[in-house]
Amino acid sequence: MEITVSKFDLLKELTATQGVVERKTTIPILSNFLFEAVGDKLNITATDLDLSLRTACVTKVKKEGSCTIPARKLYDYVKLLPDGDITIKLLENHWVNIRSGRSNTKMVGMARSNFPSLPVFPTTGMVKIPAAALRTMIGKTIFAISNEESRYTLNGALMVLKPESLIMVSTDGHRLAHIERQGGKFEISGEMKTLVPKKAMSELYSLLQSTETEDIEFAKDESTLFFRIGGRLLTSRQLTGQFPNYEAVLPKDNDKSVTIRTDEFMAAILRVAQFADERSQAIKVRLEKDELRISSSSTETGESEDSIVTAYTGEVVTIGFNSQYLIEFLKAAGADEVRLEFKNAQSAGQLRPEATSDEFKYRYVVMPMRI
Repeated sequence: MEITVSKFDLLKELTATQGVVERKTTIPILSNFLFEAVGDKLNITATDLDLSLRTACVTKVKKEGSCTIPARKLYDYVKLLPDGDITIKLLENHWVNIRSGRSNTKMVGMARSNFPSLPVFPTTGMVKIPAAALRTMIGKTIFAISNEESRYTLNGALMVLKPESLIMVSTDGHRLAHIERQGGKFEISGEMKTLVPKKAMSELYSLLQSTETEDIEFAKDESTLFFRIGGRLLTSRQLTGQFPNYEAVLPKDNDKSVTIRTDEFMAAILRVAQFADERSQAIKVRLEKDELRISSSSTETGESEDSIVTAYTGEVVTIGFNSQYLIEFLKAAGADEVRLEFKNAQSAGQLRPEATSDEFKYRYVVMPMRI
């Protein structure tokens, strides 16, 4: 194999694959990129066995072939090279020669045959999803995914495709983020439910932020999810198991509500949370006439209270929340104002962006804490 590629084009694709490359692995080949030179293209593949990304860049191919190169070392080295063309040539014993200007380096690769074979995009059942909509929905749900490995089915988000809508739901058992996009036209019959692992969501979000593609292509087989974003293909092992019945959790009768400016609410929570118990992060939210009070106390650090003027005339209600859960929602909400909806101190609270979007319906449910 011998190719010449521009530093700009190569670095762009190497950067896109960094989240997939396995850093600490007992299988050395997974720390390598697979390079395959065919026609006028260099195909680049990275995988950690659960997740893989295949991408490509235009290349002058002098001699077709393939090799594997240590991913992190190559990425760090290419970043330091001057702008211009880079020549990559496979030598004997899997060594790879990299030349750029007056720089000349040899890196130790591994046998191409050691690199795992990857699943192929299915020939049927592909659905097109608007890239911008999917990016928005991931951004508003990914933070509520559980990090506890024992809660396997909560280690991802549920994506529900229907002929005219797309829903994404995530929960860690203490809070739930739910977003629905109406008005799509998806070529499916019935509904398609898919559990997307958190790492795949994170990589997909990153790829969606840097694409100009309007629609991505989504497909799945028995074990693998496929997301084609322009010239890049992300594949992920599916999560199996039963996602909780989220519809049963969505509050139906929260009869008390108040609208608050997002920046005021966030600032008050951040101040008060400084004095919350470090383990529980618990703060107290108290709604009374024309006022929302936020308070916390801890035997180690002291106590704090903040209040916000609001238009509230209902009965007094006090409810405990994990402050971090509220902060994460307020960061994701993307609205000037949010609405809090309550029933009582024992029932889940619900938050929504006050600015009603015709495209998205977004809600966030948080279980109360005893404080």
